[in-house]
Amino acid sequence: MIRIWEKVQRKKQKRKSKRKQPYKYGVPAKYTKGSKNPKKKAAEIKRTAKLYKAGKKINLKAVEKSRVKQAKKRRK
Repeated sequence: MIRIWEKVQRKKQKRKSKRKQPYKYGVPAKYTKGSKNPKKKAAEIKRTAKLYKAGKKINLKAVEKSRVKQAKKRRK
């Protein structure tokens, strides 16, 4: 009886899928890599995603400006 109950409980539990890539600050690490302030960049990405999912207007000029500002300067 106990074994049957354990099997039923295991079936009820949802399996968590394992992430295939490393995450940092709630977004994939590759998106924040090479940024001056990774936390700020991750927050901006999440904010934009939230607006997009809600179907609201996204100010592309502001997003573009903040992403350019976040990028590190390359040496020649």
